[in-house]
Amino acid sequence: MTIFKEIVDEEFLTVSETKELLADIEAERALDEDRELRYELARAIEHANRFAVLEPEEAQTLVEDLQDLEKVDEPTAYKIANLLPQDRDELRSVYAQQRYSLSGDELDDILNVVAQYV
Repeated sequence: MTIFKEIVDEEFLTVSETKELLADIEAERALDEDRELRYELARAIEHANRFAVLEPEEAQTLVEDLQDLEKVDEPTAYKIANLLPQDRDELRSVYAQQRYSLSGDELDDILNVVAQYV
């Protein structure tokens, strides 16, 4: 059961951008002494702090660079930017649900773009 009736807007975010948004929420909640963080929010903040490697601007630039490649669409670019795969096997796992597979050269092109940011 959900409490939402309809999706008004949807937007992809990197973990770094999410970390920045959650930090703002955490700071806002810290100002009110009577209001404590819910468990889910605290876990989301912990997750974002642990896994955000790049700065938000760097992550967004990485997504844009990835989208310039032929076989990388927007959702996949965000997945790659969040996971920062280091080898072909890790990158193949991102494409496991796709109807197509990438050649070795295409995988290497994507990994070379990611390597510029890591």
